[in-house]
Amino acid sequence: MYATVKFEGLIDSILEQAIKQGLVKTKMEGLRLGVLELNNKYRLTEQMIEKEEAKEDLAYVRKAEKKIAQGKLKLRSEKELRDALRG
Repeated sequence: MYATVKFEGLIDSILEQAIKQGLVKTKMEGLRLGVLELNNKYRLTEQMIEKEEAKEDLAYVRKAEKKIAQGKLKLRSEKELRDALRG
């Protein structure tokens, strides 16, 4: 994404201080850092990843259900699984 941004007021002052203190080299770098901090605070990408994993899990379950209905996949009981793991 490309954007032209004009910083004014408090935001501009904060970015200027970040540059003076050596935290960032440019205002855009400060903006990027702020976006990353939003993610750290609110776990935004974690929520996206969890949603994607849930979609993948659901797709897997649907495929498995279809295979079970077609007789291509058999569900094992808990006892059968325990016996197989011990075996």
